[in-house]
Amino acid sequence: MPSILVTGAATGLGAEFVKAYSSKSSNRIFALDMKPLGDVAENVSQIHGDIKSPETLEALKSRLDGVPIDLVIYSVGVRGLVRAVENAHPQDVSKAETFEVMDAATISDTFNINALATFSIIKAMLPNLHKSYLKNNEVAPKVVIMTSRMGSMESNTSGGGYAYRASKAALNAIVRSFSIDVPYATFLLVHPGRVETGLTKCREEGAIEPEESVSSMLKLIDFVGKAHSGKFVDRFGVEIPW
Repeated sequence: MPSILVTGAATGLGAEFVKAYSSKSSNRIFALDMKPLGDVAENVSQIHGDIKSPETLEALKSRLDGVPIDLVIYSVGVRGLVRAVENAHPQDVSKAETFEVMDAATISDTFNINALATFSIIKAMLPNLHKSYLKNNEVAPKVVIMTSRMGSMESNTSGGGYAYRASKAALNAIVRSFSIDVPYATFLLVHPGRVETGLTKCREEGAIEPEESVSSMLKLIDFVGKAHSGKFVDRFGVEIPW
């Protein structure tokens, strides 16, 4: 029975991953979110909490103590917009992330959620991932992190997005280091596309629905193995420059 941890499980991409993986009754899903999940399949167990909270981290470790985790889907993030400016210009995301309006509090909060919390969750799950590795005859479990092309320094040709870009670049560096330091797991950084997940007050141009993005990523997750650990790719598996 594969055991899967999904963070950000109540909405957006996380909710779609829960829906997809729970459709197979042999899967065992642990769904972490501060919001209630609503109606879910019998093989889904919710762990309620805020990923920034030390109490949530301890509760997660306690709940999953001794449980081999075969797959982690990390799908939590914020867009890094200056809230007052976004409220004043809800239809223009770019106005809320320029250097003129950006402030230290927004950058710090974005970094804490998008990078630091991810580090803490992955670190907490390492014993569970190692148990999976041993249980499955040294087949590496997978850790799949939702990141963004905006974290690519080479791809940054338009500027702006200070908090979001910095936090995602930091996230990419953190996960890349895990891929080197933790040889018994496969770590993959995935840009899911521009997806309508409610991170902004308006629908960004070209945004796709979570179902479309997750449909592609499910195939990618099934395909990747240890040789792909530490890669930064889009939802189709095409590598993105750092």
